[in-house]
Amino acid sequence: MASPTVSGTRPGTEGATRRVRRQLPTSPWLFAAPGLLITGAFILYPFVSTLVNSFTDRRTLVPGEFVGLANFRELLHDDMFWTGLRNSTLYVLGVVPALVLLPLLLALLVQKNIPGITFFRSAFYTPVVASIVVVGLIWVWLLDERGLVNSLLETVGAGRIGFLSDQWLILLSAMAVTVWKGLGYYMIIYLAALANVPRELHEAAAVDGAGAIRRFLTVTVPAVRSTMVLVAALSSVAAFKVFSEVYLMAGPSGGPAGEDTTLVMLVQRTGTGLTGRVGYASAISVVVFVVTVALMLLVLRADRKEES
Repeated sequence: MASPTVSGTRPGTEGATRRVRRQLPTSPWLFAAPGLLITGAFILYPFVSTLVNSFTDRRTLVPGEFVGLANFRELLHDDMFWTGLRNSTLYVLGVVPALVLLPLLLALLVQKNIPGITFFRSAFYTPVVASIVVVGLIWVWLLDERGLVNSLLETVGAGRIGFLSDQWLILLSAMAVTVWKGLGYYMIIYLAALANVPRELHEAAAVDGAGAIRRFLTVTVPAVRSTMVLVAALSSVAAFKVFSEVYLMAGPSGGPAGEDTTLVMLVQRTGTGLTGRVGYASAISVVVFVVTVALMLLVLRADRKEES
């Protein structure tokens, strides 16, 4: 008569269990390998390569030699670099406040479940999924000297406005495109945050006599403050690295005399082509990376300071 197995272990499974245990240490790495390879090939390697190239005089068809901090010293005396830094900084200052506040107000408008609200949510989100090239070309056609906006202004007796020929109007027009395209994306983030705000808080504030504006300032804003910090961090990084909107509005030259050039446009212009200065463009890229990291740290530090 066969003896009963110990602890309910079925006969023949002990060896299989031992084999599984021997395979476990390597199995997770096999599952993670595709993601690690993609990350290494398209993120880690380009980052390290850019960092190394920033200390060389490499060109497109020339390997280059080590030059130390020469590229970074040249940046300090490059007027176009300071122009790009100025425009990128102004872009952050102009875009981020709008992308923090306007999507929140938009989310409050479409939060309620009323008939037809799904249509408006979809309409507000449509620019997000549209190609930035298509969006940029539509706005160029609208704001051109012979575009729809100027035609309407001329119809009502106002003069034509050089949206795409004036240095500052080009930058403002590109900011408007960025805000318009990003509204729906950040609206969805705010909708998820607003869904977690207890309704009892609004009801209690209403009982105390608080109006809509006071409830917004004392209930809604504190409840979604962490989300506002997230939106500020994401939009700051995206705004500082802006390329497509300004490129489409101002053209490859960066507007009149290149005065609307951003840092990323300068990287593209300097580091591409048969005679591209890859080393110098890499140095500009390193500066962009450092500034974007600094922006995120500033936003997070301001949030922690406010919490304390």
